Amino acid sequence: MLTTMRELAGRIARLHASPTHPVWLDGLRVNVSTTTSAGMGGLTRPVLALVAQGAKQTTLADRVYDYRAGQYLIASLELPVTGRVTQASAAEPFIGLGLPLRKEVITELLLETGGGSRADDDAGSGIVTADADEELLDAVVRLLRLFDRPADFTVLGPGVEREIHWRLMNGPRGAAVRRIGMEDSRVSLVGRATQWISRHFDRTIRIADLADEIGVSVATLNRHFRAVTAMSPLQYQKQLRLQQARLRLMAAPDDVAAVGYAVGYDSPSQFSREYRRLFGEPPGRDMHRIQEYTEVGA
Repeated sequence: MLTTMRELAGRIARLHASPTHPVWLDGLRVNVSTTTSAGMGGLTRPVLALVAQGAKQTTLADRVYDYRAGQYLIASLELPVTGRVTQASAAEPFIGLGLPLRKEVITELLLETGGGSRADDDAGSGIVTADADEELLDAVVRLLRLFDRPADFTVLGPGVEREIHWRLMNGPRGAAVRRIGMEDSRVSLVGRATQWISRHFDRTIRIADLADEIGVSVATLNRHFRAVTAMSPLQYQKQLRLQQARLRLMAAPDDVAAVGYAVGYDSPSQFSREYRRLFGEPPGRDMHRIQEYTEVGA
């Protein structure tokens, strides 16, 4: 397993150093960092996030997930998270990858093998972590080897991706993966809700309208939504607004009021107050902190 981990880290590092990423691995993300990082927000989609070296932390509302070399994180739907590298150095950089989890592949595997059980829908959070076994690591390495033989990917790539999904579906967090492909699962229901909120994040949302759109009662929506995302639909919308605002401020740090209006806030003071509550600093100071952190190479 140690040999496999070394090859995995080396292949990720090579891919990261390449000037062009292979288009035949659509959605693959690789990360190599020689320093720890400040927490940065973003909207994660269904993904396998695997660490080959170092450690990382992902936060969803009040839930904190730490994972390190030889471990992985599964996100089963769109979620506003904050992620940061917690262990890295010049001698031993953080090395990790993110591989999209494809609903159609999971659904196909469920149909071929008789589908998931009702117990698959009992687990709560939309994010879980686990240790990677030898079979999963070997499959990921074989997928990355195709970087050296891109012409082979059309024939071999889909089969290896399918194997990775299968290994995850039958691993220690398999229920979280299987739920992605189950149309009537709690995760699928909440996933439809989060997609609707994402399309309307800058508008005033009525929970009754959202529940009607999804086809459930308000009480059912709220119960399932909080179980999966650790927040209410309106809290989820607020996180989307503020994370979108932070991204826009990085491009226009002096335009705080305009950014606040653009993401749906009517009051600059309310925008600044809620921004500070989430990120620890008001917008202007937060941008200054991020710029300072970037300038020193963090």
